[in-house]
Amino acid sequence: DYAESRITKHLGPGVFNRKLWERVVTVHDGYLPIRIKAVPEGTVVPTRNVLMTIENTDPELPSLTNYVETLLLKAWYPITVATLSREIKKVIKRYLEETGDVSGLPFKLHDFGYRGVSSEESAAIGGMAHLTNFKGTDTMIALEAALMYYGEDMAGFSIPAAEHSTITAWGEEFEYEAYENMITQFGQGALYAVVSDSYNIYNACENIWGTMLVDKVKNAPGILVVRPDSGVPHEVVRQITEILGNKFGYTVNDKGYKVLNHVRVIQGDGITLEEIGRILEALKIRGWSADNVAFGMGGALLQQCNRDTQKFAIKASSMVRNGKIRDVYKSPVTDNGKRSKRGRLKLVRRDGVLETISASEPGEDILRTVWENGKLLVDPSFDEIRQRAEI
Repeated sequence: DYAESRITKHLGPGVFNRKLWERVVTVHDGYLPIRIKAVPEGTVVPTRNVLMTIENTDPELPSLTNYVETLLLKAWYPITVATLSREIKKVIKRYLEETGDVSGLPFKLHDFGYRGVSSEESAAIGGMAHLTNFKGTDTMIALEAALMYYGEDMAGFSIPAAEHSTITAWGEEFEYEAYENMITQFGQGALYAVVSDSYNIYNACENIWGTMLVDKVKNAPGILVVRPDSGVPHEVVRQITEILGNKFGYTVNDKGYKVLNHVRVIQGDGITLEEIGRILEALKIRGWSADNVAFGMGGALLQQCNRDTQKFAIKASSMVRNGKIRDVYKSPVTDNGKRSKRGRLKLVRRDGVLETISASEPGEDILRTVWENGKLLVDPSFDEIRQRAEI
């Protein structure tokens, strides 16, 4: 009744399909007679392939499938975030293999995006998508979502870290004391991060960290992580790595690259897939290992994407008319890129490559039924998803 009143006000009388929804209530006890097949979560699938199919299980309700398009298409968001995160992981992994220790990969990209997204739900969903690839995050609500929906007790981790207000509250004349306090409070742990560009990042590295506090940093059990947060990232990271190397010294690993003693760097401003590559290359050509740097990514990770980033769409592809199965598709003469797939579809692996074909063709369908007539039929663990997404 409520839906009918709202649709009538919105579109006018006679538009609301009461007969359809009455049948859902009376025949199906309120559950949607829908079958959804989908790729197992975490599977890496090239673009322009089928990821999901939706069928009605009641022949009397053929239009029901289109009602769920708007809801289900939102899967574009976590898939796109997870894809971006995974592409970054591939870049970092390559540089670690060349210059450092790959075991550190799970914590090389940290989610800084909580405050930069549009809602709590976006932070939870996007932040959880990132965690399929990495284990570093400050987006706490993503951890709660992983617990609620996947039973993952703790999907990601962080370290004690200063932010600008906890430094600038001391005043510029007491910047030394602000940093010293961080050593006192958190230097006994494994790692602690201090944003150091509130005033002059080069002075902070050269004179405060590298001269006035150098012995205290060295004597503390924990490793200091210096965070620049402004400027051109690949230039600033290169410059302060050189400064910190001069002040704290370094060792040369078995691959011939320098690794800082007592300190590391995390760049959390201006980070993109491309800029990460530039930073790592700038360090590599000067003999520095990728072990020295980690990355924090905010809005560019969770917010700077949309449905068109990977061209997501849901379109009708098959229907039954007068007892005969009929292909349905669109093929705009003005844009071949918007041509939709036709017929009943499945996803198969041929010669190691995933390919979308007609459901009538031979080949084992990778799509599996995940939801049918109101019941969720799968319950993967977060670890299963991570394993499928692994590089």
